[in-house]
Amino acid sequence: MTKKYISVLIVFIAISAILAACRVGRDYKQPALVLPQQFDDKAPSDTSIAAMPWKEFFADTTLQRLISAGLNGNYDLQLAVKRIEEADAYLKAAKVAWLPTASLNVTANTTNPSNNSLNGTSLKTFLGTDHIEDYSLNAAVSWEIDVWGKIRRQKEAALASYLESYEGAHAVQTTLVSDIANAYYNLLMLDAQLQTAKNSLALSDTIVQMIRLQKTAGDVTELGVQQAIAQQQTAALLVPQLEQALAIQENTLRILTGELPGTIARNQRLNTTLMRDALPVGIPANMISKRPDVRAGEMALVAANAKVGVAQGSMYPTLTITATGGLNAFKASDWFTLPASLFGVAGAGLTQPLFQHRQLKTQLEVAKIQREEAVIRFRQLALEAVGEVSNSLVKLDKLKLQQTIASRQVETTQLATRHAQLLFRSGMANYLEVITAQGNSLQAELTQADITRQQLSAGVELYRSLGGGWQ
Repeated sequence: MTKKYISVLIVFIAISAILAACRVGRDYKQPALVLPQQFDDKAPSDTSIAAMPWKEFFADTTLQRLISAGLNGNYDLQLAVKRIEEADAYLKAAKVAWLPTASLNVTANTTNPSNNSLNGTSLKTFLGTDHIEDYSLNAAVSWEIDVWGKIRRQKEAALASYLESYEGAHAVQTTLVSDIANAYYNLLMLDAQLQTAKNSLALSDTIVQMIRLQKTAGDVTELGVQQAIAQQQTAALLVPQLEQALAIQENTLRILTGELPGTIARNQRLNTTLMRDALPVGIPANMISKRPDVRAGEMALVAANAKVGVAQGSMYPTLTITATGGLNAFKASDWFTLPASLFGVAGAGLTQPLFQHRQLKTQLEVAKIQREEAVIRFRQLALEAVGEVSNSLVKLDKLKLQQTIASRQVETTQLATRHAQLLFRSGMANYLEVITAQGNSLQAELTQADITRQQLSAGVELYRSLGGGWQ
């Protein structure tokens, strides 16, 4: 009889193995992407700044310290790490889903039927006792055979979700690194603009005194003095405005690093902060494989594809093998008497959902739609990534030209201011020309500082858009 049961079980498992060849779902294949051969007019290259660690890309030691503090203290990044841990827990559960479930059960009970009942009379007559005892120690095993590959697809979806959260954390880091760098460069720009405003204020004081002397000599009127004072007040107004912006920028940068608001010690100046001369960008196809947000989008697509298989498998029969065995006796003294107290039960079952067909079919339809949505999102992310790189390259190219013009404008306006002062002292220029020249010089220097900051930020944006910053 035992051999017969074993033979039936072997045949049952063999049939299950044959059915297991009929896998649900389809294996993932990356959707076709329409990508250019190169970025704009850049020649294709095998190297890219995306492969460069951020400590190598950013040479400024103060900026390096701020980024390190941000990677350790930023709360958005900490939340991303927790999402990785959460996905890892689900992945561990999915990895053992194909294993059988086992339980151990120990029971001891006694039954005391009424002496006037049929059971009580029977016990008294045939067993000579007025109660029944039962002692059991058994182990139960239940194993769902992955006939259709549903459990394998569940594991695949869990792994893809884990990788999505992992790449998502990298995407958060690349954004954080670029945000800290941009905030730092903005801080240096405000330092430069504040110094420009103070220098202009000091020059305004000199011009006001000079025009007052001319008024005393009768060469200008009080109107000239008032207009010089108005120009002085314009420069003076800039100082508290820029100091306010500086304090807010410092607070913003410290909060990005997970620290309380406060000042930031720095020695670097905007005009001494240089951008790398060589910024290789590689090719678009390699960029897609390096950008964490695009990779996270692809992992979301992999998970969605696997969930279609899970939904499809839920519509098919579920094959379960069960077995229970242990020790059982109606006397405590005979509980561990072997082999008399041994018992065992084995079975197999096939369960097919009937009335849930419409619900399960809806789940499958929704899973397929969600997979199509994931394909669209993945292609959208790839397209946006290419667009961001192209935009950064355009900014770098045009800002380089703007910087050249702005530098010449600063030189021109500074020279014009000096000439206007000399001509005014010799009576060959009026006070309006002096004031106008000073105002133009102030605006030119403020603009140059802003363009320099934009250049540095464009380099940071190119680095981030190529997928750099998480190494």
